[in-house]
Amino acid sequence: MLKNVEDYELIKMAVSGDQNAFSQLLNRYKNLVYSVVLRMVNDAEEANDLAQEIFIKLYKNLDKYQPEYKFSTWLIRISTNHVIDYRRKRKQETVSIEEIPYELTNQMTPEKEYVKKEEIKQLECAIKTLPDLYKIPIVLYHQQGLRYQEIADTIGEPLSKVKNRIFRGRKMLKESLKKGKGEGI
Repeated sequence: MLKNVEDYELIKMAVSGDQNAFSQLLNRYKNLVYSVVLRMVNDAEEANDLAQEIFIKLYKNLDKYQPEYKFSTWLIRISTNHVIDYRRKRKQETVSIEEIPYELTNQMTPEKEYVKKEEIKQLECAIKTLPDLYKIPIVLYHQQGLRYQEIADTIGEPLSKVKNRIFRGRKMLKESLKKGKGEGI
């Protein structure tokens, strides 16, 4: 069975024409790709279409994978770049933080729940105003849980730039949120 086979072995098998090997890769990573795409486009149907396009692109370019990189990082980079290209063509906004599931504890009162939702709306608005240069690393770090090095590999920038962009992005968000509260938003 192919379930216990390492990613690189599956890739080699798929490149050789083994459809079952590619199906196994698809099953392993479809949720990751869909989740990354969904957080960037904020539309389930659109995310589904883009994820399918990404796996078609993956299938056509599987022979370009280099095993010194983690396969999931390589796949996230392909996914992120595909969505960025798509957004450039469509000029659409990304990431609705309101759509990101979060769990409320039983201790949440209706008032606290309302305040929390308002804070999320403010944060969502602030993130939308960030340039992609800062928005993408912030989303990959805080919403996708990627480490700095994985983000650097994904967006093809040095680690120092990723850290700097996340720092500056956070600072811009903080200033934007502080300014918003001063204006009574």
